[in-house]
Amino acid sequence: MSESEDLIPGLRGNLPRAGRVAWIGLRPDRTTPMQSVQSAEAGLAGGLAGDRYAAKNGRRAVSFIDGGHLPLIAARMGLEGVEPQTLRRNIVIEGINLLALKGTRFRVGEVLFEYTVPAHPCSKMEKALGPGGWNAMRGHGGILGRVIEAGTIRVGDAVVFEGLVEA
Repeated sequence: MSESEDLIPGLRGNLPRAGRVAWIGLRPDRTTPMQSVQSAEAGLAGGLAGDRYAAKNGRRAVSFIDGGHLPLIAARMGLEGVEPQTLRRNIVIEGINLLALKGTRFRVGEVLFEYTVPAHPCSKMEKALGPGGWNAMRGHGGILGRVIEAGTIRVGDAVVFEGLVEA
């Protein structure tokens, strides 16, 4: 193992600053549009109360997207902007690289999450954004997490690294 490879485990937990919740959205079922809310309750049964994944605490319990990716997706589509609810994610986070949370637990407001998998775009992005929407979001779909400790999440809450998940 090289010297730089020895340093990587120590760097994984060295995030430059906390992030912040910029937007929260819930969708009660597959066909209902996302509804913007100021706060949401996350339970140990999984997901956010009022969202279609509320009773599931698997790898898709809560979805997060980096707010910095919204202008990039809009630019790729030739749009002036993209509203968070269009992208079908529960929580928009600003100020932190969500991919840096891979293999970690992180706190959002009162709630402790564990990163599970990347959130890849679905085929519905072709209709939501227009032709090419799926490709515009590739690599920018965000992440998914499961609830470890229940609580409330509010717009403006901090997003903080809590520790690496032990293998």
